[in-house]
Amino acid sequence: MTLREQIGQLFMMGFTGTTVTSDLASFLKSYTPGGVIFFRRNLESVQQIVDLTNGLQRLSPAQPLLIAIDQEGGRVSRLPAEFTIFPPCGQLGRCNSSELAYSAAATIAKELRAVGINMNMAPVLDVNSNPENPVIGDRAFGDSPDLVGEMGLATIGGLQDNRVVACGKHFPGHGDTATDSHKELPVVDAGLPRLRDTEFPPFQQAIRYGVASLMTAHVLYRALDPEAPATLSSAVIQRLLREEFRYDGVVFTDDLEMHAIIDHDGIGEAAVRSFVAGCDVVLICKDQDRVVTAMQAMERAVNDGRITQERLAESLARVAKLKAQYLHPYKPVTISDARLVVGCRSHRVLLDSWHKAYARLPKLTSADPPESVPSHDSPVTHV
Repeated sequence: MTLREQIGQLFMMGFTGTTVTSDLASFLKSYTPGGVIFFRRNLESVQQIVDLTNGLQRLSPAQPLLIAIDQEGGRVSRLPAEFTIFPPCGQLGRCNSSELAYSAAATIAKELRAVGINMNMAPVLDVNSNPENPVIGDRAFGDSPDLVGEMGLATIGGLQDNRVVACGKHFPGHGDTATDSHKELPVVDAGLPRLRDTEFPPFQQAIRYGVASLMTAHVLYRALDPEAPATLSSAVIQRLLREEFRYDGVVFTDDLEMHAIIDHDGIGEAAVRSFVAGCDVVLICKDQDRVVTAMQAMERAVNDGRITQERLAESLARVAKLKAQYLHPYKPVTISDARLVVGCRSHRVLLDSWHKAYARLPKLTSADPPESVPSHDSPVTHV
């Protein structure tokens, strides 16, 4: 691969529209990103998604694309109504059934694979430790590290056993924040003992279990790094995650277009800093001009030695290993197969069983933490 092609493998990008336009095709051929991510703006129907994923993969014959989505359930659901849409993880956590969590994740994975989506940016491994948190809330399985860890492992298993890449997020824990990283940089003042007792355990369990990828948090943890948010911090990514926790899977940044990052660094500098800190794949969810700027900045950083050839090779190897495990051998999806899987009777029966199980639970009292928080109003759609 040329240097540009190598750099491209270290990016996942979003785009507008529901088809592979000539402009999008030209962009993908020129910059060869390693993956794309879908949002509601990209998805209309089973037929359209099958056409879109097949069309995208045809443009990447040398190396299949990671095609990702945020399909957590509840308010963070991107798929059209034809699919089996599960309630938020907070409600699933109240059922406290790892079997149910596994079955829900397996169902999601089967429907995603049927339409050509091979990665789910889930599970949320954050502990909902701050009831004032404006962005996590019922996206977390609960406020107990043990519960979050157990349900997270079941979700990872349900996804990865069905050949969908799982991505635990948001390392090292977004649950104790009081501001929304889409809008500003959250700061966590908790000491290291509190982080080790509450925020870290679900991620450590997922690492031991073999979670294929993790996503960073755009959060500044003063006890870990008083100056840089986790995404840009070698203390967090390299020393804590890579060296202490011994994680050698693929690390994705959260969307670098979020204001927690873009208000402080240009997109090119943010991309380089995240990679130097130990991240493998840069996520930019909307603006293709920013993707180009970030790729060019990465290329310059390699040429001037700020990013070493050894460091570049490490991340390329991790991405290649992930693709070999989950994407090879690549086979186009068909609409006939997809219609047999998406929203099928057995999946609807499982969802109905979940609703019945949840209905039997005691009702929350006013003393209980809220199950949901208002969805944020952010111009950036990645969460």
